[in-house]
Amino acid sequence: MVSDPVADMLARLRNAYMARQDRTEIPMSKLKVHIATVLQQEGYISEYRVDTAFPGKLTLFLKYGRDRRGAIVGLRRRSRPGRREYIGFDGIAPVHNGMGISILSTSRGVMSDRDARKNGVGGEVLCEVW
Repeated sequence: MVSDPVADMLARLRNAYMARQDRTEIPMSKLKVHIATVLQQEGYISEYRVDTAFPGKLTLFLKYGRDRRGAIVGLRRRSRPGRREYIGFDGIAPVHNGMGISILSTSRGVMSDRDARKNGVGGEVLCEVW
């Protein structure tokens, strides 16, 4: 049993990029599907699939450049089960001078920091991706 499923997802994603794999499979939850949707919209993964043959499995297809360099350089878990981080929309700072994103869980759903600023909502900062 994993005590922090989002950190487990980020670790699996990081390890798959370091091993230059084409895809990675993780246990599915609604929050992870929403995070994968944000990662796909922002261009960090090519696509994701919720497998119907094996219920409870989420497959992320990774994205690489011409020289096989990963689209994701770094991942950081911000809000943890032991220490939650909440922030208002006016306090959302850019990640790596705007070259990365923060993923937030807001009252309007899971979204990137740019969308949260545009919609004027804050929430729990789940992770940062650059």
